[in-house]
Amino acid sequence: MIDRLREVGVAVERSGDELVVAREGGVPGRFRPTDVVTLPYPGFPTDLQAQLIALLALADGISVVTEKIYPDRFMHLAELNRMGADIRKEGPSAIITGVAELTGADVMASDLRASAALVLAGLVARGTTHVHRVYHIDRGYERIEEKLAALGARISRVPDELGPA
Repeated sequence: MIDRLREVGVAVERSGDELVVAREGGVPGRFRPTDVVTLPYPGFPTDLQAQLIALLALADGISVVTEKIYPDRFMHLAELNRMGADIRKEGPSAIITGVAELTGADVMASDLRASAALVLAGLVARGTTHVHRVYHIDRGYERIEEKLAALGARISRVPDELGPA
């Protein structure tokens, strides 16, 4: 993942036991597109595919993410498109044409990884995003809203009429 982040324009540096992540050169701008194939270790992890697609939705160009482990793990694509992304599925691949910005929307989390991707997309979207059915995210990201808020995110958990909060 670190190699892919660097490839698209994210600076990642190790500082002791921490990773410091920033926009490359500290300059705002579009990310670079890339192509990724999920593979067993030491390949690109399928568990990070959804989050990478959320990032690539804002890249300057076309990216392709091919899912070789779980070819049906693309439930989040329609929800990202609801936020203004331009993503289409072709067989085991997602073709992502980067857009200038995402827009807040009501979206539905379908699983743990999709939940994380939708939360991340919502944080960079213009406007407000409501991610429904976040109980999925709690299986893998304990107190994610508190951790992201500690990093400066404007995020809160509210009761969800579509499922447990």
